[in-house]
Amino acid sequence: MKFSLAERRIQCHGEHFIAPNATLIGSVTLGHDTSVWFNTVIRADNDQIVIGDRSNVQDSSVLHTDAGVSLVVGNDVTVGHMVMLHGCTIGDGSLIGIKAVVMNH
Repeated sequence: MKFSLAERRIQCHGEHFIAPNATLIGSVTLGHDTSVWFNTVIRADNDQIVIGDRSNVQDSSVLHTDAGVSLVVGNDVTVGHMVMLHGCTIGDGSLIGIKAVVMNH
C-alpha cells in the first residue's frame, strides 16, 4: 500500500519490487533495483526516508523518522528481517542484521 500525506509523496526510480502487503507512507524515495518485502512499514510522515540503489528492506522491518531527522539507507544495503531503523543514516554496503535496532538518539 502506498499513502501520500499532503505534499509528502512517494517516489520510485527505475525497477523496484514492493510486496503487496508492505506499507509506504509519506515522503519515501526508492532508488533503482530496490526491494521492500512483506509486512514492512516505511513511514515518512515526519521527515523523508531515502533508500538507495540496489538496497533491500526485508520482511517485517519498520523505518520511521522524527520531525527534522530524515532516514537514509545507502546503496547496496541489506536491512534484515524485523529490523527497526529510526531517523538514522546507514552507509553504503552495510548489512543490518535480523532484529537489529538503530536509533537516532
